Parts: sequence; C-alpha cells; structure tokens
Amino acid sequence: MSNTTQEFKNKIATVDGSGKRSWIYALQPTGRLYRWRTIATWVYLIILVTLPFLSFHGEPLFLLNFTEGKFIFFGKIFLPQDFILFGLAMLTFLLFIIVFTLAYGRIFCGWICPQTIFMEMVFRKIEYWIEGPANKQMIQDRETWTRAVYFKKGLKHLIFFGLSFLIANVFLSYIIGVKALTNIITEPVSRHWVGFSAILVFSLVFYLVFAFARELVCTVVCPYGRLQGVLLDKNSIVVAYDYIRGEPRAKVSRHREASAGDCIDCDLCVKVCPTGIDIRNGTQMECTNCTACIDACNMMMVKTGRPPDLIRYDSENNIQSGIKSKWNYRIKFYSVVLVGLLGLMSFFLLDRAPFDTTILRVPGQLLQENEDGTIGNLYRMKIINKSSFTRPYHLVIRDSATVLVYAGKAVDSLASGQGIEEMFFIRRPRETIQERKEIVHLDVYSGAQFIESKKVTFIGQY
Repeated sequence: MSNTTQEFKNKIATVDGSGKRSWIYALQPTGRLYRWRTIATWVYLIILVTLPFLSFHGEPLFLLNFTEGKFIFFGKIFLPQDFILFGLAMLTFLLFIIVFTLAYGRIFCGWICPQTIFMEMVFRKIEYWIEGPANKQMIQDRETWTRAVYFKKGLKHLIFFGLSFLIANVFLSYIIGVKALTNIITEPVSRHWVGFSAILVFSLVFYLVFAFARELVCTVVCPYGRLQGVLLDKNSIVVAYDYIRGEPRAKVSRHREASAGDCIDCDLCVKVCPTGIDIRNGTQMECTNCTACIDACNMMMVKTGRPPDLIRYDSENNIQSGIKSKWNYRIKFYSVVLVGLLGLMSFFLLDRAPFDTTILRVPGQLLQENEDGTIGNLYRMKIINKSSFTRPYHLVIRDSATVLVYAGKAVDSLASGQGIEEMFFIRRPRETIQERKEIVHLDVYSGAQFIESKKVTFIGQY
C-alpha cells in the first residue's frame, strides 16, 4: 500500500475533524454486479411482501408471534415446548454464521441484509430520482436552499415515510399475521390502540434509519461488522484491492511513470462506497461487501484500457501469491459443513412429531383395587397439536389385557396449536402383575398413523 494511506486507521469516514457527522454522498454505481443486485432486490422484495399472505391449512406459511409464543416456519408450527429444537437451531445458525463468514466473508451484508437492500437499492434510488446524482446533492445542500430544493426534500421525505409505513406493516404481518393486521387497519383505532401504536412506532424507526441513520446502522449499531474482525482470516473471500498489481498509484497523464501500478488514483471506488471507506486500505469493519467499488473500478479499467478486477472478490493470500481466486480445499470443506448443518436442521424439522405428549402418573395417588379384579393407576396427560391443521388422536395400549379408562369424556381431536390436559386410569388384571413396578407402553396415533410411543410406570403392588 502507498504511504498516503497509512493514516486511515486514525479517522472514521462518517466523522469530520471536529467530531460531527460527515454525510455520505455515494455516487450511484453502474455495472454487472449492480445489475445483479437490482435483480436480486426485486426477487427479495417480491418474496418479502408476498410471504405473509401465503397460507397452509389456514395458517400463515411464516409467522413469528412472540406475544403468543407461536412460530411458524414454512407451514410447521413451533411452540414454547420446542425450546430444545429452538436451542439447536440457534446453535446451528451461530455456527453457520461463523463458518460462512470464514469462507465467504461479509457477503450477507451486501446482498441479503434487509438494511443494505432497502437503503441502497430502494431508498437511495428514490433519492437519486428526486434530487439527482450525489455530486448534485452535495452542491445543493451546501448552497442556500431554493423553493425547488425544499420541494424535492419534502417530497423525498414524504415518500420515505410512506415506504417506512409500508415496511412497518409488512414487518408486523410477520409477527401478528395478516388477519390481525387487517383488523387493525380496517377497524376503529379505539379497538386496537396497541397495534396502531406499534405501526406508528415501527414506521418512525424505519424512517429514521433510512432517512438519517443510514450507514451508521452498519458501522455502529450492527455487531456483525465487529464480529467479522474475529472471524475473517487471510483465506476468507472478501471484496479486496489487488495492491500487488495496483501500487504504486499514479494519475493518468503524459508524465505517468512506466513502473506505476494499474490504480489511476481516481478515487471512484471511494465515491461510490455507501460507508465512505477506501477499499485500497484493506479489509475494514465498515465494508459491507456491496461490490459498488468493484463495478466502479472495472468501469475505469475498461476506459483506460487496463484489465478488469483490480478490485474483486478474493482472499489476501491469493492476492499475495498472485494466484487467481478459486475454490480451495478449505472453502470446499466449509461448504460441506454448511450443507451438513442445513441438512441436520432439515432432518430434525421433517422428523418432528406433530404431537407433543407428556404422560405422568399422578403423584400421591395410591393404586386402586377394583371390584372386577383389576388394579388401577391414575395418570395425567398433556398433549399439544404442533401441526398446521386439526388432527385426530387416540392412545393404544400394547398389552391386550390392559385397559385405559378416561376420567370424563375423552377428546378425540385437536386443532392446530391447541393443547389439552386429560386424566385417565390404566387398569391391569391382578393375576398379570408380576412386580411392584412395571412399564406400560402407550402408543399415540393420529387416525391410522403411528406418531410415537410413550412409557409409563405402573404400580401394581404395595
């Protein structure tokens, strides 16, 4: 790296010399990767908006209802009883982040993260459309505002708040469901003060984030940028500047030395960066891997007749050795681990029983000696339907000589997410009892479908 860049660690791109906020005026990039990001954004937005409206057996396909403790992922319902599965999912997700970042860097932030997608591909584009290019915005903000500028600013912020309001509604539809959200919108406000207040609060938060906070969410609030400093190493694939090929930098002129590198020091990679960093200083916490600098640099390389990809997806070791980036054994191994983690979670989800059943002998209850010569024990059963539709259920005792007698009317079906508690007796003929404590096997069925087997302790003698 050149000597002119050695002091970059002593300052923050978004703060000026006096410690005040330095507003980032990022130029709109153009190029192959930006076009791909635009296409990916359309796909992302379509999925984001339509997913809450999709349902399976009358339940939403995706729901995160924290208030009621009900979560639905692709038609499968998860309740607080699935805490162990949630713990396993969180551990798998954490390991997934670590392994993914080790192999592929911070690509999630630039291509998948909702903050980056909405900010750079939606709100920023609206700003370009209303106020013009970044350099024009910078000039008009520094000069005395005219009526035209006030009108553009007002229109922009009006649209920003309207979009924030829509995003807030979509966000809430994932938490409370489309039906509940529709009731809040269509019914009198007096009946839904909490829901209406939530919409306004979320709208205001999203508006402040996308209109004012912007890149500070990535550089200050989000912990992932700091986490990557621990996770990344010299083999991680990140957006990187090829300093071997690019240095020493020199402007394009008749006096340019033949020994100069390919970097023409145009600073376009800095001007398009939404967080204001100079990628030529190396991998930095503020870099979201949005690839805007890659498109900008490639455009200048083509214009000056130089090979592209001076800035590209690559690892530090590949740049040092001059080897073109490729799938080495390390990345292949981590990719296999990622697939394995996803496969493990998929197996647990597919193998998950539709009922959560707990059967315990009622404590403190003595065995009952019945007139028909049988010995009875009293049991309490809690059962919850974790599937997405109403299911029949019944219990079957494997031992034909043993009978099950419900204390009251037995329930033979459960609605989705419904849980009940039942009491029943297990009675066995006295002559079949060999020991004081024996194990009785109970099979849970949903119609003709076997669900699971439960073991209970039966006390037959004092």
